[in-house]
Amino acid sequence: MDDIGNSPECAASAPETSKDQESPMSERESMPCDVVIVGGGVAGLAAAIKLKQINAELEVIVLEKGSEIGAHILSGAVVDPKSLDELLPDWRDMGCPMAETPVTDNWHWVLSKGGKTSLPHAIMPPLMSNHGCYTGSLGNLARWLAEQAEGLGVMVFPGFPAADVMIDEEGRVAGVITQDMGVAADGSHKGDYQPGMEIHAKYTLFAEGARGHLTKQMKARYDLEANCQPQVYGLGIKELWDIDPKKHKPGRVIHTQGWPLSESDSWGGGFLYHQANGQVALGFVTALDYKNPWVSPYQEFQRWKQHPAIREYLEGGKRVSYGARAINEGGWQSVPKLAFPGGALIGCAAGFVNVPRIKGSHTAMKSGMLAAESIAAAIAAGNEKTELADYDAAVRSSWIAKELQLVQNAQPAVAKYGGDIGTALAGIDMWMRTLKIGLPVKMKHKPDYTYTGRADLYPKIDYPKPDGVISFDRLTNVAYSYTNHAEDQPVHLQVADLGLQKASELEVFGGPSARYCPAGVYEWLTDEKTGEPKFQINSQNCVHCKTCDIKDPNQNINWVTPEGGGGPNYPNM
Repeated sequence: MDDIGNSPECAASAPETSKDQESPMSERESMPCDVVIVGGGVAGLAAAIKLKQINAELEVIVLEKGSEIGAHILSGAVVDPKSLDELLPDWRDMGCPMAETPVTDNWHWVLSKGGKTSLPHAIMPPLMSNHGCYTGSLGNLARWLAEQAEGLGVMVFPGFPAADVMIDEEGRVAGVITQDMGVAADGSHKGDYQPGMEIHAKYTLFAEGARGHLTKQMKARYDLEANCQPQVYGLGIKELWDIDPKKHKPGRVIHTQGWPLSESDSWGGGFLYHQANGQVALGFVTALDYKNPWVSPYQEFQRWKQHPAIREYLEGGKRVSYGARAINEGGWQSVPKLAFPGGALIGCAAGFVNVPRIKGSHTAMKSGMLAAESIAAAIAAGNEKTELADYDAAVRSSWIAKELQLVQNAQPAVAKYGGDIGTALAGIDMWMRTLKIGLPVKMKHKPDYTYTGRADLYPKIDYPKPDGVISFDRLTNVAYSYTNHAEDQPVHLQVADLGLQKASELEVFGGPSARYCPAGVYEWLTDEKTGEPKFQINSQNCVHCKTCDIKDPNQNINWVTPEGGGGPNYPNM
């Protein structure tokens, strides 16, 4: 058996150590189980719960890289309860925090620089309705689901990132290896060094969320994207505010499009959700296929907050939390093959986000439940080495497929034709698909990084300075993500070729890493000794959004797991 972290294409995922650095404890301990789930989000936890509901004797382990369940979960969120109703029918009466705030009214605004036009929901396809949905913290929902899972006997281990995948002699996934602890920045072992543990499993579910680093490896190893289009992404940036109680309308849901991205020939939109306890969750999603390398998604978000219609809600309030995360936007045509020998992709690792609805938790949970059913049946039948082909088939015949097929052209239409024309075409396409009238062909898209243009072909953007009241600088906001990483550890943002970074990312594309990162991780500085540009990586700031891994124009940056428990610690996000 080997681990793919030692294969040539993945050699960067573990620090190299010489034999004289080996600790007496270097032999890894191991733990067997029936199923190991990589990722403690709602997809992974739904799978774990379903497995135990089907067969209480199954040994199920959930590994979560965050310091606690929910620490790395970031979403709007407006949740369609369809999967919760199926998984735990009495969830509304079980103390689930998502039950606190049902959606009460819906607004969709098209913003111009100083005004807005409200689109009536009556003209939108029925699928766009938020009737019957709930708004709240997806992180808190994950925390609650973890309690339900543990109550059924699931072993949930936060602070333990899965760093490598074990492959047996037959080429089958046989489990994962957790991250080594106590490794210094130079790769040597510190006094508290502890090697990661081998988790041996009959099946491994990858529920890492968008752009998971092990999911990337599985896609490459098993050629899972051979028959689908590339996944594309948006960067979602979010703040949580305590607002003036007089302005708070529990359950109000507002989505916006248009300004300010319309000024930079980009697309995306904002959201503002009135949640429990006088709080508003607001955020902004910028599609990462933008061409102008001078665009800063973070600055676009701060500018959006200054729009009179948004600022009106925030004046007199206080920001209490901040975070960012990449979101799958490829839709149905970007869903890869889901099963492979010994494992499967579930949730946002596979990419089930409904882009027009800005929802993916219900489809993510359902995929986890379908995978659990497939695994439980295979183990019960003694077919433990059978690839989970029935899981892939089950997803493609489920309501997940039906829902995503209705909106499959929405993202490509807006990406190709822009916010105004693209939105109109997307709406027409959704109505035609809903009414089953002459379904149009699938539109196509390319990977986000391929759209990035040369810096000299685009105008620089003069973003306004933050006022410290409504808008804030990045580093101040990062403090509100409560991000922390242990000092003296290997940098988990790995640049394959620093020479290429200077010659191309900086000199051709103008150093977009300094702008696309929402946490100020990347800087181009001047070396005091040589006077040459120096690429500075402030990995301590990283909020694990994965934007660099997606948008670097040369795909020269590889995100891998840092030491366990590192990263953001999102409260109520």
